[in-house]
Amino acid sequence: MKFVELNLPETLAKGIADAGFSDCTPIQERTLPISLGGKDVAGQAQTGTGKTAAFLVTLFSRLLADGIRTANHPRALILAPTRELVVQIEQDAQLLGKHCGFTIQAIYGGVDYMKQRDALRDGADVIIGTPGRLIDYLKQKIYSLKEIEMLIIDEADRMFDMGFIADLRFILKRLPPFDKRQNLMFSATLNQRVMELAYEFMNVPEKVSVTPEKMTAERIEQVIYHASRKEKFPLLLGLLRRDGMARTMIFINTKREGEYLHDRLNANGFPCRIISGDVEQKKRLRILEDFKDGKLPILIATDVASRGLHIDGVSHVINYDLPQDCEDYVHRIGRTARAGAEGKAISLADEDGVLYLEAIEEYIKAKIPTEWAEDELFVNDYNRVARPKFNKNLKKDGSSGGRPGSRQPAKPVPARKTAAALSAKSPVVATADNESGDAAKKRKRRRRKPGIKTEPTTQQPTE
Repeated sequence: MKFVELNLPETLAKGIADAGFSDCTPIQERTLPISLGGKDVAGQAQTGTGKTAAFLVTLFSRLLADGIRTANHPRALILAPTRELVVQIEQDAQLLGKHCGFTIQAIYGGVDYMKQRDALRDGADVIIGTPGRLIDYLKQKIYSLKEIEMLIIDEADRMFDMGFIADLRFILKRLPPFDKRQNLMFSATLNQRVMELAYEFMNVPEKVSVTPEKMTAERIEQVIYHASRKEKFPLLLGLLRRDGMARTMIFINTKREGEYLHDRLNANGFPCRIISGDVEQKKRLRILEDFKDGKLPILIATDVASRGLHIDGVSHVINYDLPQDCEDYVHRIGRTARAGAEGKAISLADEDGVLYLEAIEEYIKAKIPTEWAEDELFVNDYNRVARPKFNKNLKKDGSSGGRPGSRQPAKPVPARKTAAALSAKSPVVATADNESGDAAKKRKRRRRKPGIKTEPTTQQPTE
């Protein structure tokens, strides 16, 4: 199906053409005829198959059909679990709807608080945001949800995983009744918990699944190498040198390991940057822009970047650490081979990571092909970098009550007092020939009971 066959409003069709879209992807072909008819949809499809465009086309089509309104209250609300995904959706919305005349505002943490608040107060037709800051402004009565005509929840399963369910329910209960608005829910995975939420807050949604039996895109070439923890970095260098990966994303499980990997790659001629949950938001966005523009060849990331980000031309995804959550494997490798392109996903399984392999293969319903690296693929003459010294009191997640993964050294522990220092303050010193100083001290201070005199007794001879 082509977009021109959908009889979309002229201004929207112009934005779609400017974006270079002509043919619908499978999820768009299945959902658009239903959602454009005004029905609620819960859509499931592989990551990178065009779910964002599917709900944005429906959104703009509905708002244009209802006509332009002058009220400052938002008419549509799009909820997403991460800041990066919010930014991505806003960029796509600005592109597809640039001729529609709607005001689109992104709301998320880590950036100018007052600027976003003033933008909401001035009025926006479409709000795209993360639950936390949206609730903050809502409690301050900066905006109202009473005029919402369409609700869209993206990556709904991630909302559960990240603990947003309470915030999500807080927002949904302040919307107009579910039969007074249209509701769309999209994700790469729709489990039972998500569908229960859908049936509670949506108007008899129609579930649409595209190739759910195959969780990963067909154009992704997957391969796994088994290597010990010490062999992983030499093997990674060999793969980078052999394959000449132009634009690569490397996923790790912890920020601490990511920083160490970042230092070693840069020391060996592979420029890279790292993004994680505690990196300042403006810095994260700047790093992502450099990666999208081709200024940065390698991006190291935790799972904060595994969901929803659309970056054209990612040739390789490398799981330096196999994810502990099997669903994260699908989202990670989905950063490549997007929208019909081809890509390669390489995983390195060490002593710990191999424990997650069985669950991943069971989830994707496929066996990941194994390749055995030849000895010459391992690079052993690389520049060594000392592992950063972290506070030994850090928790397993890299936090110490302050900034997670902080490289600040541990506070020095006061030295124990030496024997010489003790002897200088103590009037009695223990020697090898007498009792301990403390014992002698106690004996010297021992007092007899008052009023009692003791005299030596002599034993009287018995008769």
